[in-house]
Amino acid sequence: MLTGDLRNKVDQVWNAFWSGGIANPIEVIEQITYLLFLRALDSDQTREDNKALRLKTQPVRLIPTGVDAQGRPHDAMRWSRFKNMAPAEMFDVLSQQVFPFLRGLQWSNGPAADSAFARHMQGARFTIPTPALLAKVVDLLDAIPLDERDTKGDLYEYMLGKIAAAGHNGQFRTPRHIIDLMVALTAPTPQDTICDPASGTCGFLVAAGEYLRRTHPDMLRVPAQNRHFHSGMFHGYDFDNTMLRIGSMNMVLHGVEHPAIEYRDSLAEGAAGDAGAYSLILANPPFAGSLDYENVAKDLQQTVKTKKTELLFLALFLRLLKTGGRAAVIVPDGVLFGSSKAHKELRRKLVEEQKLDAVISLPGGVFKPYAGVSTAILLFTKTMSGGTDKVWFYDCLADGWSLDDKRQPLLDAQLLGLQPLLDKREQLSETEHAKNNLPDLLTRWRTLHPSGPQAVRAEPVEAGASPELSRPRTAQSFCVPKAEIEANGYDLSINRYKEVVHAQVQHRAPGEILAELRALEGEIARGMGVLEGMLK
Repeated sequence: MLTGDLRNKVDQVWNAFWSGGIANPIEVIEQITYLLFLRALDSDQTREDNKALRLKTQPVRLIPTGVDAQGRPHDAMRWSRFKNMAPAEMFDVLSQQVFPFLRGLQWSNGPAADSAFARHMQGARFTIPTPALLAKVVDLLDAIPLDERDTKGDLYEYMLGKIAAAGHNGQFRTPRHIIDLMVALTAPTPQDTICDPASGTCGFLVAAGEYLRRTHPDMLRVPAQNRHFHSGMFHGYDFDNTMLRIGSMNMVLHGVEHPAIEYRDSLAEGAAGDAGAYSLILANPPFAGSLDYENVAKDLQQTVKTKKTELLFLALFLRLLKTGGRAAVIVPDGVLFGSSKAHKELRRKLVEEQKLDAVISLPGGVFKPYAGVSTAILLFTKTMSGGTDKVWFYDCLADGWSLDDKRQPLLDAQLLGLQPLLDKREQLSETEHAKNNLPDLLTRWRTLHPSGPQAVRAEPVEAGASPELSRPRTAQSFCVPKAEIEANGYDLSINRYKEVVHAQVQHRAPGEILAELRALEGEIARGMGVLEGMLK
């Protein structure tokens, strides 16, 4: 549980970096990540030492013993040792001893090299500029409790929320409540193998793991499911090494021991080795940015001939999914109604060759302040044999936060996101719903798929089984038959099918308005006459 006191401590760490001369949020979170890793490594070594003491054996050495080539003791690299050093000495140990050790960790063949985070330490950089700032940050981080998995995971998420700068190449952080919604819509199961091919901070994978812990509390007591959860379920790819380090740490701090977070340009040639490997794709791929078209995988170009990254990523999702696998992905609105041959062909494939389950229109400002582009969530199932009978549309108008650049919460915390459903409280009032549509959205979706976690897969819903099947086109959600979508050139824009009811307005008769104007003019003329009389 992240308390106000813990938030204040994190804010103090953040402010120390800013006042110490590091203003780039990505750089701040990267340096904090290194220090958290060193603290966790020392904690693990202490646990191994105590275990060996109890069993009267030799401890596993995560941090080597003895001295390095310059005669410095390796023991000085432990958090519990260097945190008590003088600032200048601590600075020397970190810059001259610890970071060279981290950069070589992957090839050390030691036990610490097996962790997901250690695999991405090759380019680790120590950029804290002064001994005073290092000592202050170490003191502040040491005062933050990191023993509980929930606490350290929430703390890291809170820090990631401070990455306020727009990302590179069209990347930006997906709001956590939108991630939670997409995870709940797809309802991961302990048997799923989940992939985000543009993983960034691994927000989707972390949320999927937390959903599984909450909805399948006995899962980790089953040995096979425990192994799958920690070593086979989660796969994330990115081509930004800093994001790989941050994403790996995010997963580790949320209790996933060996996630497969790897360096990969997902659209590039040579990245097709895991085609058909995943049962669930959760992603918010970059919508824009530079693209080396010559390096784009040939099989993706065969699926869709385009240079648009959002279309290529959709083709990639279809390639990565196994038959029967499902996806929830964010796309810009242009994907839904774009008139190019590539746009139309990709939509036709989703509708005719796979099973398109839903199109959820998101509020226009949901990604502010990063971007103002209109977006939607696509939910589909890979069948390779069609299966689309009807498509569910939901017009999400509010997500609980203001839709301007400030993105201020509009409701109390217990009414934001999906929290009302988690708390099993009654439906939001009409006024509350006008500010947060997410609980209603998920509730309506579940009526279409009442059989639980497997429901999003290709299962027909009996006529009359859900009110969603008979809602009018003027409602916030409704279903559209496949034949109608085909007749509209596979246009998936909700505005194509939604009926807008205009309120009838009664205007006053023109003669009545003219009579009122004449009366006003007469009143003005009389007033002016009075003023002229006063001036004589």
